[in-house]
Amino acid sequence: MKRRDFLASSLAASGVLASGSAGSAQETKSAARDYYELRFYQLTNGSKTKLMHNYLREAAIPALNRLGINPVGVFNTLVGPISPSLYVLLPHPSLESVATLEDRLWADAEYVNAGAEFLNAPASDPVYVRYESSLMKAFDCHPRITAPPKGKRIFELRTYESSSRKYNLNKVEMFCSGEVGIFIRSGFHPVFFGEKLIGERMPNLTYMLSIGSMEEREKAWAAFGSDPQWKQLTSSPKFSSGPNVVNITNYFLSPAPYSQV
Repeated sequence: MKRRDFLASSLAASGVLASGSAGSAQETKSAARDYYELRFYQLTNGSKTKLMHNYLREAAIPALNRLGINPVGVFNTLVGPISPSLYVLLPHPSLESVATLEDRLWADAEYVNAGAEFLNAPASDPVYVRYESSLMKAFDCHPRITAPPKGKRIFELRTYESSSRKYNLNKVEMFCSGEVGIFIRSGFHPVFFGEKLIGERMPNLTYMLSIGSMEEREKAWAAFGSDPQWKQLTSSPKFSSGPNVVNITNYFLSPAPYSQV
């Protein structure tokens, strides 16, 4: 069996296990959702940061778009534990796309030529320290990335960890029972919502919101907390009977000028 075929079948199995059902109805339902690969790059100060951005802008994003991966988000970390660093958000139409991405990129002569300086960086002088990657499945109620309007904006990347898969799924259901709509009414622009399939601190979910400024964010969260539907959700027996979320991680990001999100 070829390596990429093995990866594709392994990822497909992971998706079935994470969904809690291998039934054909579930598979058909999930097929309409994107899969998100979220990469975190730890960088170093200096000229290599510029090279990283040049590679993403001139080589990676055009090649990814040619492969049907669009829109691609690139975000600098404003508030987070490691700086400088950046996040790259890749929406895949299928698990096959995730498993075969690197092979398809290296088979693209235009990509290899445009990204040569990055791709051929010597081990003694690397472009980045390391990168980490996680894989998510989009929520049924928000199956695609929705890019916000251009302009002054910040992005809030939030991860909710749960004590068990049961509570993790309950929190996902809570989002799809009205919480996503409350974000919109409160002034946020929801970008994506994803169930974690592969990554750290499992089980968890990750989502991203966009808004114009930190001041607007404070007002929006206040409106969210006072929303009548939010109070109804949090007081309902289904969503208040256990610890759906045991830990929250929150980062603030700014989009790179060439980001498509």
